[in-house]
Amino acid sequence: MIPLSALPTPALLVDLDRLERNILAMAGAMRAAGVALRPHVKTSKCWEVARRQLDAGAIGFTCSTAAEVAWLQSHGVADLLWAHIPIGHRKVSFVVDAVAQHGGGLTVSLDSVEAARPLSAAAAAAGVTVPFVLEVNTGHARLGVEPATAVATAGALAALPGLRLRGVLTHEGHVSAAPDRPSLERAGTAAGTLLVSVAADLRAAGHEVEVVSVGSTPGATSTPFVPGVTESRAGTYVYFDANQTRVGSCTLEQCAQTVLARVASVQRAGRPIIDAGSKAMSSDAIALAGSFGLVLDRPGVTFADANEEHGFLLDDGPVPLAVGDLVRLVPNHACTTTNMWSHLYAVRGDLAVERWDISARY
Repeated sequence: MIPLSALPTPALLVDLDRLERNILAMAGAMRAAGVALRPHVKTSKCWEVARRQLDAGAIGFTCSTAAEVAWLQSHGVADLLWAHIPIGHRKVSFVVDAVAQHGGGLTVSLDSVEAARPLSAAAAAAGVTVPFVLEVNTGHARLGVEPATAVATAGALAALPGLRLRGVLTHEGHVSAAPDRPSLERAGTAAGTLLVSVAADLRAAGHEVEVVSVGSTPGATSTPFVPGVTESRAGTYVYFDANQTRVGSCTLEQCAQTVLARVASVQRAGRPIIDAGSKAMSSDAIALAGSFGLVLDRPGVTFADANEEHGFLLDDGPVPLAVGDLVRLVPNHACTTTNMWSHLYAVRGDLAVERWDISARY
């Protein structure tokens, strides 16, 4: 065990008490709703965190990258969803090999015949069948077919050799743009309702639909509770972050991930400089709201700006920060912050009790 004051800074910390409460709370909520939980592993990229999620009842994981898929398969996790359209020879070959070697435990996402044809050809040539879900746009407009074209696209995809339709998927990321929490909840319910209706249309057209998958932490209190949804892919909940506090998904007291930094300079009054910048926090601008993160336990202190290795605070607090003082910062976006680091310190109270590796980074 190491006192936080003895750690090199900057350092990525995860509060174990908060982490474990977050994991159990989401698992309990999805269990009560009768919905499977398939967390997005990109938030932690950490086996010690993933193992706790599995122990709490997660059926498997959602992945963003081939590296995440390979890493989890190396740990024996059989049920994985790669929420990514495999484009290009390398990704297509990876999917076919992964399905062949692990008994079909990998499902991919598709939204067009053009993207599916190379995968179909490679799977058929290898004598394997790749399970897929049809991604549907329910408002976020990132990937996904429009609901009106879902049946036609599903039919064309299902007719290709080497592919098997399992169901439908959406990412209701647009709900975070709602002006208030009640509006966000309504948007989440609307997204789930639309996806369930697409699933019903597919079944009416003769397709088997076993999976109706939704996924976002802001939508986790609404979208998975629509009757007919079968699984939730929320990910950020495991740590939460400053963005999630801003949209009302959590309180600051639930945020498990922080960056530990020290004050390096106070040459200009009211503007302390810390030794953590954009490379420690990431520069994610999803909901910056005028800051690079939130400062814990320092009323009146704002993380206003950052260079790569330095952070610029605005200090209007009752006790001015001094050189050498420690500050703990809640990042705006936990997932992109994780990807900046090779390891983290698991913390209880003011002690770092373990050091955990972060894997499958870019």
